[in-house]
Amino acid sequence: MTESSDEILDRTGGRYVEPGGEFTRDQRYIATRITADGRTGWPVEPGRYRLAVSRACPWANRLIIVRRLLGLEDAISMAVAGPTHDKRSWTFDLDPGGRDPVLGIERLADAYFKRFPGYERGITVPAIVDVPTGQVVTNDYAQMSLDLSTEWAAYHREGAPDLYPERLRAEIDEVNAAVFADVNNGVYRCGFAGSQQAYEKAYHRLFDRLDRLSERLAGQRYLVGDTITEADVRLFTTLVRFDPVYHGHFKCNRQKLTEMPVLWAYARDLFQTPGFGDTVDFDHIKRHYYEVHRDINPTGVVPLGPELSNWLTPHGREALGGRPFGDGTPPHPRSNPSTPPTPHCPSAECEKGPLLYRRR
Repeated sequence: MTESSDEILDRTGGRYVEPGGEFTRDQRYIATRITADGRTGWPVEPGRYRLAVSRACPWANRLIIVRRLLGLEDAISMAVAGPTHDKRSWTFDLDPGGRDPVLGIERLADAYFKRFPGYERGITVPAIVDVPTGQVVTNDYAQMSLDLSTEWAAYHREGAPDLYPERLRAEIDEVNAAVFADVNNGVYRCGFAGSQQAYEKAYHRLFDRLDRLSERLAGQRYLVGDTITEADVRLFTTLVRFDPVYHGHFKCNRQKLTEMPVLWAYARDLFQTPGFGDTVDFDHIKRHYYEVHRDINPTGVVPLGPELSNWLTPHGREALGGRPFGDGTPPHPRSNPSTPPTPHCPSAECEKGPLLYRRR
């Protein structure tokens, strides 16, 4: 499991970088599961739970994508925190009055303390909160996304893809483990390295894995099988942040994503697939990393670049075959007024695509 920016900030007393050493994660999470049979005491129940996220966070972005692909929007509501936070946790400053309208709280920390008074670990997103009691249930995001595919299957939309097919689970798990260790976590190991040696070790490990992923994807459209799976979701949320944040801010600068032809085409293919790009908010992403990580970026200045309209250019990956949703169908166009608009439809009422540009 992973440790997000707020957790690291809490654990280190305001620092992200420990001078002289490698970045390591505290992977202790609230492992409670919501299950179809209710064996944990938290049964699957539509309308009972609220998913707390930030669009800035790559781990939360995975849950947003999976929820949308599976059509669980009506079964699990979503609370969206703002892109920045302080040491005390994520806040719902995007909502009127700075308070989540369903949970009635200003800070996600309140849901954690409601269940665990004096909770000492990080207040992380994504998290699932039990609405009737206001208590956090889990922040074990890797298991959360798998459970959305398996435990919540009775409430998937008609035509929902199988993101975790049983016959491919061993391979998906293997790919996910390597991608997490070297890529998802690898960019943080570069950015939060406390020594030259630690940084160089992480840097080479990251790009060695990206090279191997490029080789794998040169001849197949998706990471495992011929449809989108959990593995693609987990890689995508790092790739989509690579040029706006990780290349410069985290010093992952051997190449930009746009200079890695296979991965760039693969990422654009997913970005243009309903359920992926329409969950991405580049403004929130950049503001989070550049404004919150003050020991890396002391001024808090947020860069204006890079150019983002190229995410909508043709990718040519259809030639490799594959069917994004298998025997299923794409999710319906979004209707939530908080959904980011497309660059071609500047009105906030247009809810069919990704947010590429936003005036602050």
